[in-house]
Amino acid sequence: MKISRDDATTWAGWFKALGDPTRILILHHLATECRAMTTGEIVDALDVGQSTVSHHLHILGETCFVHVERVGTASWWRINERCMACFPSAAELIMGRLPQSVPWDEPATAACGPGGNC
Repeated sequence: MKISRDDATTWAGWFKALGDPTRILILHHLATECRAMTTGEIVDALDVGQSTVSHHLHILGETCFVHVERVGTASWWRINERCMACFPSAAELIMGRLPQSVPWDEPATAACGPGGNC
């Protein structure tokens, strides 16, 4: 199976977003907490500065790994389950392996990528 340039571009953005240990820690924390969290809660849990966490959350949001809901002055961050479910299948496709099941109904860029339906 060939992958499209659009999918390759999207997936490259995903890997780039995961190329920082702090972003990995943020995703892991949000995933294991299984709930939306404020920026302050994430800062407290990771013992990283607020501006650093905000910067990394912005990058994770651009690649659709996380969603944000703004309520007043608070930002509530949560994992984008659909995008995270696509990621292992994308990695398999990149490696030339056809995944057992692909968790998207439409091309990956429409479901999970920049400009897509995050």
